[in-house]
Amino acid sequence: MIEVTRGDSPIVLGLPHTGTDVPPDAWERLNETGRALADTDWHIHRLYDGLLEGATTVRTPVHRYVIDVNRAPDDESLYPGQNTTGLCPLTDFDGRPIYRDGQEPDAAEIARRVDAFHRPYHEALSAELDRVRGIHGVAILYDCHSIRSEISFLFPGILPDFNIGTNQSASCAPIVERTVEQLCAAAPGYTSILNGRFKGGWTTRHYGRPETGVHAIQMELAQSTYLASETPPWTYSQVDGDKIRNHLSNILNALQRLVQTGELNR
Repeated sequence: MIEVTRGDSPIVLGLPHTGTDVPPDAWERLNETGRALADTDWHIHRLYDGLLEGATTVRTPVHRYVIDVNRAPDDESLYPGQNTTGLCPLTDFDGRPIYRDGQEPDAAEIARRVDAFHRPYHEALSAELDRVRGIHGVAILYDCHSIRSEISFLFPGILPDFNIGTNQSASCAPIVERTVEQLCAAAPGYTSILNGRFKGGWTTRHYGRPETGVHAIQMELAQSTYLASETPPWTYSQVDGDKIRNHLSNILNALQRLVQTGELNR
């Protein structure tokens, strides 16, 4: 079920929210809002495809409405006191219910989904990080995300284009954070922020342990940077996509060079 492409680069790309698969039993529970699957990280696997030769990718095809593999398995909130969605979301990003009345998953169903979908994703991701670290002595997890640029339920105003999350600089070495931050800031025509509204999800926070040789960073892109429209049918813009792919390629290759040149361990 989990899609893994193995490479020999020190970079592992996490793709937790690009899937649109919903098992039939879960689909029957969703209402019309839920079945729209609006909060997908649309086309992100396409956007990153081929940007770094030898990169390992780990992707779940299951939609985040079934279970969000970027949330803690105990559903501890990533952003206490702020609007957000949980392990098995009950609302979309606009705060609207996604389930038919009385069809929300109970504790037993949530536990079943953790076993069926959440655990396999993280077992695969953990195995690949261990494998890559065995090759290079270090591994860099780059978690790939995107979101609509305007969602008043989650954040005020318009989101910057590049949203870098490092769990307040705890999930990676300073040089990793600095490299990504500087490249984003230097990208002409784009805006960026470090540890703003998005500071890194559970994946970044859980795996990012620089002292063990595993560095993690989350990139949350505003979908306006590569979609023709942030509304259905969520059409990919080839022109905009090609532009931002150049910058994403620069970021991934720069991170790889940190390992290849030994700068990361200095």
